Amino acid sequence: MYSKEVIKQFLHPKNMGFIKDADGVGKVGNIVCGDQMILYIKVKDKKGKKVIDDIKFESFGCAAAIATSSMITEMAKGKEIGEAAKLKRDDVAQELGGLPPIKMHCSNMAAQALHKAIEDYKSKPR
Repeated sequence: MYSKEVIKQFLHPKNMGFIKDADGVGKVGNIVCGDQMILYIKVKDKKGKKVIDDIKFESFGCAAAIATSSMITEMAKGKEIGEAAKLKRDDVAQELGGLPPIKMHCSNMAAQALHKAIEDYKSKPR
């Protein structure tokens, strides 16, 4: 059974789409369930701090995959890169009011996609 927040994020996802000129891109997938997530970030310098100014996702999978993708974008948007990198799967699941144990891998994928997008951003010369 899904929480009201999971259903809300699934039916009305935030930040869905892609960023053509993204500063960082994170792609993850789960071969067992077939889910795939792609997360795009745009980073801006604000008062000497690198902040996630825009963030979008594409998610191909179940309701939990879409809801966790939407939630991680909401949680990371406006955060400094280092702060966003600390977000974990349990943070995502908690913000969603919990996930069934069989769907916790979705929150893990969402956090991994964000971490990969941040790593991709950091790997590029500025």
